[in-house]
Amino acid sequence: MANVEGAALAPKTAVKDVTTASFRADVLTASQKQPVLVDFWAPWCGPCKQLAPALERAVADAGGKVALVKMNIDEHPQIAGQLGIQSIPAVIAFDRGQPVDGFVGALPESQIRGFIERMIGPLTGGAAALLTEAEEAAAKGDAAAAAAIYSEILAEDPAETKAIGGLAKLQVAAGQIDQARALLETAPAPAPGKEDPAIAAAWAALRLAEQASNVGELAPLEQAIAANPDDHQARFDLAVALSAKGDREGAADQLLEIIRRDRKWNDEAARKQLLQLFEAWGLMDPATVAARRKLSAIWF
Repeated sequence: MANVEGAALAPKTAVKDVTTASFRADVLTASQKQPVLVDFWAPWCGPCKQLAPALERAVADAGGKVALVKMNIDEHPQIAGQLGIQSIPAVIAFDRGQPVDGFVGALPESQIRGFIERMIGPLTGGAAALLTEAEEAAAKGDAAAAAAIYSEILAEDPAETKAIGGLAKLQVAAGQIDQARALLETAPAPAPGKEDPAIAAAWAALRLAEQASNVGELAPLEQAIAANPDDHQARFDLAVALSAKGDREGAADQLLEIIRRDRKWNDEAARKQLLQLFEAWGLMDPATVAARRKLSAIWF
């Protein structure tokens, strides 16, 4: 996935190197005022280098409520030994002079942020801010910028479902169906009965695109409907084609017309397709809201 230049990542926080001699002042005493995270690392440790940027960004988003120091265990093994640290990277949080929490390994940034939030409450910025920026870029039609930001998020946390779904929808819109499918297949499996909305919406968009590829041109479908307004299959195919071309209102109106004429046609295919459109567009999309209102008027 591509990186984005100048992405709105939090600035790196200043990180102090701590030694055995300075540990009491830089960690134990300093943690009387605010929590201090100690990042135990070594120059030869690849995962340590992977962890450091995400850890620094999360600490920067804490707005000064938590401090971060680093201890090279090759040069200063004594403290790590006293704390029972047997593998690195390891991060130990100190508060009021005592170790209170910690983790081992290069965790995803979302989990690092959760670790810090347990001590100080919600952080600013981070993936949530980037997701908002990507969504705004996509809404303005700047697909390249949105895709770059989603890719940046996924580089830090490959399991971020909103970024997976958002990027996959952009790929579908660009006709990159195979890429979108491959990306969606990397999404973590949801808990039973709790399908992720972002992933579900992207899968719905992908299925609609695949349907549209089999429909063909609009004119023959429009001619078939003009010749026989009860040609529900032609009207259904027209709705799919209109949706693929971005005419959400037109697509919804064709499906609603089928429901008006014969709501039971083809095992309620028009209603089911309309619900699939709602899922792909988003439940609060203006086209969804308008079509849902019209559907309610038909039913009730």
